[in-house]
Amino acid sequence: MRLPDLEAWAIFAAVAEHRSFSAAADAIGLSKATVSKGVSRLEAQLQVSLFHRTSRRLALTEAGRPLADHAARIVAEAHAAEEAARDGALAPAGRVRLAAPMSFGLKHVAPVVADFLAAHPAIEIELHLADSRVDIVAEGFDVALRIADLPDSSLRARRLCTITAHVVAAPAYLAAHGTPTHPSQLGDHRLLGYTNLTGPWRFRSRDGAEVSVKAQGPLAANSGDALVPALEAGLGIARLPGFIVGAGLAAGRVVEIMPDWAPAPIGLHLLTPPSALRPARVEALIAFLSERLRD
Repeated sequence: MRLPDLEAWAIFAAVAEHRSFSAAADAIGLSKATVSKGVSRLEAQLQVSLFHRTSRRLALTEAGRPLADHAARIVAEAHAAEEAARDGALAPAGRVRLAAPMSFGLKHVAPVVADFLAAHPAIEIELHLADSRVDIVAEGFDVALRIADLPDSSLRARRLCTITAHVVAAPAYLAAHGTPTHPSQLGDHRLLGYTNLTGPWRFRSRDGAEVSVKAQGPLAANSGDALVPALEAGLGIARLPGFIVGAGLAAGRVVEIMPDWAPAPIGLHLLTPPSALRPARVEALIAFLSERLRD
């Protein structure tokens, strides 16, 4: 049995990441000629072209794009195996890259990260906050927190808790437009949409009936916090998690509507790359996040 050319796969991963033979050579400490030969060797073994090459541009071919993900995983698993061997005799140390949603990250993840760093002074955290979905493998994240219904994928996922959603409106909006009592009535109202939660608004009644409504209205945003000013100004109805609208509910700036119909709950998930091999510093952060965020 012929062994895989792991060096060529690692070289290909570097070129795919940097989109340049020269930049990849500098990053991994090899000559440009060695890098070029490594890619050519892999192309010959696979019998496919991995890159479109021109004098000004280097781009992955259609065959190369999925193989670049495989190459990134091969390199990540090799690094993880080496680090796991070293970590067995050492206290957890080094950098961990963590991605989380913006609003939830500011309110709940950042304080947990501060406590984690106090407990693990040899570990560094690079915290990336964005409501857009990140590609964990391609962008090199060790851990990601995601509030969503997860599609099938090769990522390893752990459900930490359920995030409760609320359908709310300002009293001024309800006074002007009426208060809906059934999801089917929402089609006659102005709905404020959170674009990172794709698909229709789904509801379930106390007796188990289910209804879906397509959100249409004057404002859609990829940040739940960006909807709050319009919501509290009485410009529409929104479906948002409690960590965004909790303060407004407590102060009476918004009120919850349709108490007999509960929005579908959303799971908070902890995601990691497919490999089960993880450095001790990553395992330590996963355990800490799982303990602190499970409620």
